[in-house]
Amino acid sequence: MPLPLLLLLLLLLSLAILGSSNPQFQTGSSTMLRFGCSQIIIDRVDPLVNPAQIPSPHMHQIVGGNAFNASIPSADVGELASCTTCSFADDFSNYWTANLYFRARNGSLKRVPQVPNRELFNDKFTTQTSGGFVVYYVSDGKGKVTAFKPGFRMLVGDATQTTKIGNGRKSQSCFRCYTGPNFGGDNAAPCQDAKLDTETLPTTACKGGIRSNILYPTCWDGVSLDSPDHKSHVAYPVNGPQQFTGTSTGGACPSTHPVKIPQIMLEIVWDTTAFNNKADWPADGSQPFVLSTGDKTGYSQHGDYVFGWKGDSLQRAMDGGPCTGASCAGLKEMAMGAEKACKVPRLYPENADGWIDKLPGMEY
Repeated sequence: MPLPLLLLLLLLLSLAILGSSNPQFQTGSSTMLRFGCSQIIIDRVDPLVNPAQIPSPHMHQIVGGNAFNASIPSADVGELASCTTCSFADDFSNYWTANLYFRARNGSLKRVPQVPNRELFNDKFTTQTSGGFVVYYVSDGKGKVTAFKPGFRMLVGDATQTTKIGNGRKSQSCFRCYTGPNFGGDNAAPCQDAKLDTETLPTTACKGGIRSNILYPTCWDGVSLDSPDHKSHVAYPVNGPQQFTGTSTGGACPSTHPVKIPQIMLEIVWDTTAFNNKADWPADGSQPFVLSTGDKTGYSQHGDYVFGWKGDSLQRAMDGGPCTGASCAGLKEMAMGAEKACKVPRLYPENADGWIDKLPGMEY
């Protein structure tokens, strides 16, 4: 075979492999932002559910802008913050979730560290984050979604939930049990692997760690920036919550919440591999991990969000596709490592990294 033809065939083969290397994500005319955020603090505060309360009932891990505090004013957070731990320089939003802990056979506990997520779409930043997690925003295409407004905030999930709701909400909150190192078994779309994804914490040792996915509603009443329960001003489409595809925010919105908003998903990788020795697990063989809410089931997994994108940057991103990953619509990107200089003080000092006798804020 002539050398030029051989080289051409090799090039076409490599492009085909690259195009099929991420089967969990579809392509099209839509936009899917996927970007990493380093941890800005671990603290027992919750400005959404327990504003001004120090300490809050349970521990959280927080990413995003440095306007984070025990209370965050209902104002333009994009103007209040001066730095962010996220790769998009104009995203001063705050995102936070419960932490995951390992409870040893002797009853002592240790916080499970978060590690950087896998590289996708040539995004090196996400692979170098310190703690934290990955954030996704999905738009069906230009003019199809309305970006959040200054002061907007919402909560998904319930920190007190310890039982299954109805038929479950696995499509919106799940845990993936990696089968080996380097994100082993990570092939299906989030929360859609029938074997590796569960609504509850995995019951077996996960050789590559555990991943959390938390998805938010995609419909808004168009008026309220918040609601007393931080949930009622948003809703799911008429045909139910939208599974994550990376291309769609779901079906038509209900008349009470007619405005389609971007689909947000949080994705956290917990490095549980140091805790896989079954000799350290409970004597009855049950899984040893517990959320900082005190929940061993995983049903209390939840995510808090305070919008803080600067100006019209998020709307431009949602309309500026098609684009995928951490580069879109000319949005400013942080230099790798620069986000680690963005910090906030810990408001309730306590042992966040060593072995402890009971969960922070809990009696056990």
